[in-house]
Amino acid sequence: MAGGGAVVASSGRENLHESKTTWFVVMTAFVAASGGLMFGYDNGVSGGVSAMDPFLEKFFPEVLAQKSVDSSKETAYCKYDSQKLQTFTSVLFLAGLLAAFPAGWVTTHKGRKTSMVISGAFYIVGCILLAAAEHISMLYVGRILLGVGVGFAIQCTTLYNSEMAPAKLRGAMNILFQWMVTIGILIAQLVNYGTEKTHWGWRLSLGIAIIPAIILFVGGLLLPETPNSLVERGFHEEARRVLTKLRGTPNIDIEYEDIVLAVEAAQAVKENPWKTLMRPQYRPQLIITILMPFFQQFTGINAVIFYSPVLFSSLGSGDSAALESTLIVGAVNVVATMVAIGLVDRVGRRALLLEAGFQCTVAEIIVAALLGHYYAQSSDGQLPDNVSIAVIVMICVFIASFAWS
Repeated sequence: MAGGGAVVASSGRENLHESKTTWFVVMTAFVAASGGLMFGYDNGVSGGVSAMDPFLEKFFPEVLAQKSVDSSKETAYCKYDSQKLQTFTSVLFLAGLLAAFPAGWVTTHKGRKTSMVISGAFYIVGCILLAAAEHISMLYVGRILLGVGVGFAIQCTTLYNSEMAPAKLRGAMNILFQWMVTIGILIAQLVNYGTEKTHWGWRLSLGIAIIPAIILFVGGLLLPETPNSLVERGFHEEARRVLTKLRGTPNIDIEYEDIVLAVEAAQAVKENPWKTLMRPQYRPQLIITILMPFFQQFTGINAVIFYSPVLFSSLGSGDSAALESTLIVGAVNVVATMVAIGLVDRVGRRALLLEAGFQCTVAEIIVAALLGHYYAQSSDGQLPDNVSIAVIVMICVFIASFAWS
């Protein structure tokens, strides 16, 4: 929800909405989903860069020194235990959290396009700073700017896709954002794999993220505003024109009426939306919308995506083998999300969520049991080859369940 202003028409008359799958809809979907590519690339690149010796030598020499110590009493986790390095990763999310609040207001009152342009601009500047970094402060400022870009992108891009999509494709086009996130992660892993041996490879890995940011920035300048946002701000004729172009048919009266009714209903609510949320009748919905993303994050998905190279290295893989295992995980993520795109509008979101929840639970229990039994008892921090393979397979099962849920 963008600051209380997200309005997607749902009147029960969606089956009466006429539409064609026009090239214009496809183009807007992929441009908006480049925000997901941007976010995914950053998710995938950080862990790989953090494991590159030239990067550690320049900015975190103490971590490189710990990494080089050969001690059976020190685990791989301890070697990467650095608050400075953890700050490099986490400051983006703090900035994104804080940026989400003004991003919601901008998305509602100034339009989805404006937020897309702001997101792309912050991300472009952040990428330049990271790629050219000579001091750790440049890294931190660059990551903060990326975080602001992500905060705006998450607010506006999925909403933009939802409001541009015809009702019959809305579920698939919403998942398109997540699919682009997984593709961004995989591209980052490929780039890390190709640049790990070069002294300047970390600069290339961090700088390439500028490409989807430019797509989002230029797309925000060139693409039209959504019909919903135009109606919200009183541009009714422009809204009809854009809706006609999107649907590829002049018969847009029913859908347009539904959009107007939805906007009017939302604007008729004068009470502060936060106060409305606290009313007893909305408490079940409020609890669910808080707990679902909470437990989604507590599955450990971000730890796996961010630190998979370090994770696989700690299981006894060499640096190259760890990156290869990470590539396998990234590929599974992309393919499983494609499964969700194909199924979500046919079997429904709830069915996918229930199946994936069970699959995720089983996979994590098996991984925990294997690591608890073998890794904790290992004197050298190495796992037997067959156990390492089993752990990687079950992590892939976990990733697949998360992707199609």
